[in-house]
Amino acid sequence: MKTYVFDASALFIFLENKHGAAKLGDLLRDAMRERAEILMSSLNCGEVYGKILREYGPERAAATISAIYPLPIRMVEVTQQRAFRAAEIKARYKLYYVDSFAAALAIENKATLVTSDSDFRKIRSLPVMWLKS
Repeated sequence: MKTYVFDASALFIFLENKHGAAKLGDLLRDAMRERAEILMSSLNCGEVYGKILREYGPERAAATISAIYPLPIRMVEVTQQRAFRAAEIKARYKLYYVDSFAAALAIENKATLVTSDSDFRKIRSLPVMWLKS
């Protein structure tokens, strides 16, 4: 079974039905059929919540998060070991710390990172599914 890690940009694309949302829908359907596994760091989910909270307020943020939980995305908690691994990736590749959690999770699980964030091009060894060029 193929494993994917969504970063915040992937979830935003899906929620906002932007270019690439159909590809994400296909991955989610594969996960529902147990043909794929989708992971996301709880920190990256918090990033999504925070942006919606800031732009639209607490009611919409809460409603959006409630809509995410039934999706076949396994939220992975931040541990001290994951925080240190993310810090190492941040230092080595000069990524934002929050982005480093998505990269660390993908590396830990030998997964493909799903993103539209071009900063991940800095990690040449990381398999990436690009949602835009």
